[in-house]
Order: sequence, then structure tokens, then C-alpha cells
Amino acid sequence: MKITVVGAGAVGATTADNLVRRNIAEEIILLDIKEGFAEGKAQDMMQTSALLGFDSKIKGVTNDYLSTAGSEVAVITSGIPRKPGMTREELIGTNANIVKTVVDNLIKHSPDIIILIVSNPMDTMTYLALKSSGLPKNRIIGMGGALDSARFKYQLSDKLNASANDLNAIVIGGHGDTTMIPLIKHATWNSVAVTDFLNEDEQADIVKKTMVGGATLTALIGTSAWYAPGAAAAAMVESIVKDQNRLFTASVYLEGEYGQEDINIGVPVIINKKGWDKIVPMKLSAEEEELFKASADAVRKMNQVLFDEGVLKK
Repeated sequence: MKITVVGAGAVGATTADNLVRRNIAEEIILLDIKEGFAEGKAQDMMQTSALLGFDSKIKGVTNDYLSTAGSEVAVITSGIPRKPGMTREELIGTNANIVKTVVDNLIKHSPDIIILIVSNPMDTMTYLALKSSGLPKNRIIGMGGALDSARFKYQLSDKLNASANDLNAIVIGGHGDTTMIPLIKHATWNSVAVTDFLNEDEQADIVKKTMVGGATLTALIGTSAWYAPGAAAAAMVESIVKDQNRLFTASVYLEGEYGQEDINIGVPVIINKKGWDKIVPMKLSAEEEELFKASADAVRKMNQVLFDEGVLKK
């Protein structure tokens, strides 16, 4: 079993670190374009194996896609990160060409690969990866909803003084500060509705803090977050590799589900050895349906940049 992580920056390295600690693959390839960068990160991680007790091997390579041959899963984190004040939309021009090149190279050496997209703007990069690769839709997955849902659970646990592990809560819609939809009316604390414990103002505060979770961290630390994104990516890879049938929110291609066509956007899905296996329907309120439609419209507007810039053709 081989897994590839493309991009040895903070998110990519954290993803690889989580993967080796989980011992779910014999070999993990960490690839970067910067000479020696991935090699150094990989060597540093391997020096923790005797201390942490894992047997997985991690190999760092510089732009050597031949080393990725035979990978069952790849995580793409490459691209420039967000800087303070920068929106995910502003990343499209630079990151689109990077992601397209990476996807082409991965498929060349691993035609049966399942690809998990982390690069931002995530929904648009996932759509690009699907449209440019020609892979079956279930083998291209966008990670964002899993991360947003984890941030949602954090905000709920903080307000409720509860364990995040006792909470069920998901975020649907686009992976953006104004497009994500934390479904607080559906959230439960060990099967009890969280709205039984929170007043309307508290609920609104949790939703607001969840939606700006990424921007808050960017402002605090000066760049995009990496611990939670890396953990979210690794958890999804584990569900694929171990065929766990876990339910995540993920950016997947819709063909009529949730009233949307020709778009990658976050909805609840089952993740297993097929990639994403099935979309899970949810009964949304009229207000939630309108929010989802508005989110889809915003994602389509970002996707249009791919056509305007000639990255994709109609």
C-alpha cells in the first residue's frame, strides 16, 4: 500500500505525519518542488518512528512522480497558502495550474488512484481536478467539509463545555467563509439536540465563529492553518484505505442531488475503498435550502474563473 502526499509545506507535512502515526500504509511518498525540502521533512519524521512506534516508511522526493507510481490514494496540498486579508477566490489563478499539473502527473503513474484535494479554493480545485482528469467522479474528493465540521464541533464543545467526541454536527456547502453552512439545527450531543442547551444568540455565535474559523487562524498566525487540515485529510485517507464507510462532509460532484448539477460542493457522503461511495440525503428546512442554493451559486462563480482564464474549456 502506497500513499502520496503532494506538497511538503505545513499542511502536507502534517498530513504525512498523521498518516505515518496511523500505520495504514507500508510507504508514504512526500513530494515537493523545492529541492531537498520533502527529503528533509521525511527524514525528520522517520527519526520519530522509534519514539512513536510506527513501522510505515516515508520517503521524500523532489518533483519525482515516478516514485509515486502505484499509489492508491494521493492528497494534493500544493499551491500558495492564504495570507492575511486574502480570500480563497484570489488563489484560483495560481493554484489552478499547479493542481492541474499535479493531477496529470499522478494519473500518468497511478491510473487507478483516488485523489483528495486540499488546495484552495478547494471546491473549485476539486471541480478542476475532476473535469481535467476524466477520472470517475467517485475518485475525486474535496476535503473542506470534514475540516469545517471539525471546527464546528470545536465551537460547540467550547460553548457547551462538552467533549467534541460526543457531538454530531456537520457543515455543508462551499468551503469558504461566506459559503459554508453549519447545520446547527441538526447537531446533537449524544442524540440530544444541541439547541436544547443553547439559546438563539449562542447558536448564532457558534455558526458565525465556525464560518470564519479559517480566517481567524490566518489572522492569528499569519498563514493558513495546518494541524486540523492535516488531521482531516488523514482521517479521510484512513477511511478509504481501511474501507471504513465513515460519513464525512466532502466536496463531491452533484448530478441532481440537493437540487444541483455540474458542481463540486460539500454534502454528506460515505467514504470507503471506492473513494466516495454514496451521497447521503438530508431533509433541509426551506431556509437551509436557500442557503445551500446561494452557496452553490457562489461556488459556480468561482468555477467560472477557470473558463474565463482558459484553464478549462466548455
